[in-house]
Formats: sequence, structure tokens, C-alpha cells
Amino acid sequence: MTLKKTCVVTGGGGFLGSHLCERFLERNWRVIAVDNFITGNEKNIAPLKKNKAFQLIRRDVSKFIRIPGRIDYVLHFASPASPLDYLQFPIQTLKVGALGTHNALGLAKDKKAVFFLASTSEVYGDPHEHPQKESYWGNVNPIGIRACYDEGKRCAEALFVNYHRQNNVRIKLLRIFNTYGPRMHPNDGRVVSNFIVQALKGQDITVYGDGSQTRSFCYVDDLIDAMIKLMNTPDHFLGPVNAGNPNEFTIHELAEMVIKRTNSKSKIIFKPLPEDDPLQRKPDIALAKKELQWEPKIMLEEGLNKTINYFKSIS
Repeated sequence: MTLKKTCVVTGGGGFLGSHLCERFLERNWRVIAVDNFITGNEKNIAPLKKNKAFQLIRRDVSKFIRIPGRIDYVLHFASPASPLDYLQFPIQTLKVGALGTHNALGLAKDKKAVFFLASTSEVYGDPHEHPQKESYWGNVNPIGIRACYDEGKRCAEALFVNYHRQNNVRIKLLRIFNTYGPRMHPNDGRVVSNFIVQALKGQDITVYGDGSQTRSFCYVDDLIDAMIKLMNTPDHFLGPVNAGNPNEFTIHELAEMVIKRTNSKSKIIFKPLPEDDPLQRKPDIALAKKELQWEPKIMLEEGLNKTINYFKSIS
């Protein structure tokens, strides 16, 4: 069997990276996952190792990357992404945002491959614009506790676009909003996984602030669809493109929904809001609709049921 394409996925053992690897293997691609598993989980890709088209390289992408052979795409997903992780590893988060991106771009340049950058809605910070459009420059505290992640991704975007301008590297940029689904780590500190784990254990549901802050939640399958569609756009379309579900919920609404869908007796308790935690987060996806013909299909209730079933299966 002739493999159609070869791709490198940095952070291939992570939540999103593992789903992406799986999707490419289904398309008969050769997939090379690069991960040092500082926050990724090797169990996420354990079933993929049975496929001869899959290869795992254990490496910190903040160090020089050399991979022999043809490579058509380099997809850079390596980075701690949950607050608990990047607050525990702030220097590593900054290094993978800057040095890791630089090394992955160098690989793409050397192989004449398309470079796909998984950026984040965190580049918008605590936004003064709502919903957030791609043209918004953001409101980020460069010395706050979240800056290691926010500014690491903003640095990655700057490197990314200048490699295109100076070295003609073909690029695609996706800004990812809150995404959830199977393979989230149960202790990653993200709101969906936190609430589900607490509800399944009958523990109090911890809401930070008064619960009125809003988020939009995109199911992982929908997000992967957006990535694939962006990769298939013509070279002249670079992004950035927002990818997320524009349906907005308060954190308190999410907590109540999780309690209901887990049939939990958990109670909601409130704690102080963390420093620089955004009060609003909602994507404007008009550009994704226009250029990618994409919008999410899986609503929160359905996605929560699938995610709850996953957490039940691993508990």
C-alpha cells in the first residue's frame, strides 16, 4: 500500500495531537509523532503503535530536530496547554513556544513542507472585544502568571509569519478555542475535565469567581475537522482562523449541566477567580465559515455525554 502523505505532529501524544495522528492514519498517511511526554500521555497513542505507518520519536522539540526522509506537513502542537501544566512548567512552556516553534519551522523549511501552527484563543488575553475576531490584537499581561503560555503562543505566531515572509515557508495558522472530549487528562485543571471528575466522584464542583464568566466549548472531532479543512486550503490562504464553538455558556451553567448529566449529588462551591483569568471567551467564526466551509456540528450536551462516558471508562 502506498502512503499518500507524510506528516510530523509535535506533541503527538497530547489530547489534540493524538486525535490528529489518528485521523491522518485513517487517511492512509505516514505519521511521525514527536513528544517528550512532559504533559502528553503515551496511552493516547498506544493503539496507534500497531500501525506500521506510525512512528514515535521521544524528543523535546525545544532542541534541534532532524528527521530523515520526505515530509509533507509539519504540525506544531507541542506545548503544555492547561493552566495546571503551564503554571508548573512555565520555562518549558516558553521554550516550546519560541525555540520549539523555531525548530519545527526549520524542519518545515528544510523539507519544503507546509507548516501548521496550533495557536490559541489565549493570544487574545482577557479580551475587550467580544466575540473575538482574528483582527483583534488582544489584551495580554506580559508579566502575569499566564504569560508563559499566552506570550509563548504570541511569539510562535510572530516566528511563524516571519518564516513565511523571509523564507517562503508555506504556513497555516489556527487559533483554537476551548476544546474538550475523550483523552483529556483527568487532572489537567481544565474546566470540563475538572467538573466531570468532581461530579463522578461526588465531590463539590469548584467554580472560580461567581460563575458568570463565559466560555464556548468545541468538541474535539469538530476541531479536527477544522484543522483538516485549513490544511486543504490554497497556499495563499494563511490564516489566522478561529476554530471553536460560538455557543456561549457561563461556567455556572456548565457546572449545572455536568451535575445533571452525571446524575451527581455534587454541590457547587465558589472560590476566588485566578489572576488574569479571562471573563469572556467566544470566537467569531465568520472567517472559518467563509474560507473553510466549517462550523461545529456537535452541541455541548452531546459532547458532554461522550466525554463523561470516556471518563467513566478510565476511572
